[in-house]
Amino acid sequence: MPWNLERFYGGGDLHFITCSCYRRRPFLISPVRRDLFLTILEKVRRRYSFVVVGYVVMPEHFHLLVSEPEKDDPSVVIQALKVGFVRRLPAHQNPVDEITPKHFWQRRFYDFNVWSKQKRVEKLRYIHRNPVKRGLVEKPEQWHWSSFRSYAYGEVGPVRVNDWTVLKMKIRAA
Repeated sequence: MPWNLERFYGGGDLHFITCSCYRRRPFLISPVRRDLFLTILEKVRRRYSFVVVGYVVMPEHFHLLVSEPEKDDPSVVIQALKVGFVRRLPAHQNPVDEITPKHFWQRRFYDFNVWSKQKRVEKLRYIHRNPVKRGLVEKPEQWHWSSFRSYAYGEVGPVRVNDWTVLKMKIRAA
């Protein structure tokens, strides 16, 4: 990833975010860790007041499609999510090979601004089809660590999806 990466915040766009485990190792391979990650994501969502449009947690990375938070910016949210998760890992669940907690995650993350309905649908499809494409399941509804079932069946999962009430209406001066 380039070090001179410029992020565009403040435009009210959705953000398609990808973050990987350190050296793309499968540190999120266990269902317990993926469940913990989603618990922390929901806490961070409420704390920073942002909308989760879609998500998937894979064995070595995660994807989010989120609004800009009411408090701070997406970089602060991702940092809070990554640190909050690692701090809540039980001591006996340290990553394989005795890697220190600061090396659970890659330092950087990918952020793509989504400004059109077409791109939003494209990114949601990508998120929901990721476990199928990787051969983890045959159908998207079989992967319990994504927002797919919320869309397909209206199920309430561990992370509230499309809860737009968390954002305050912003009135722009004419």
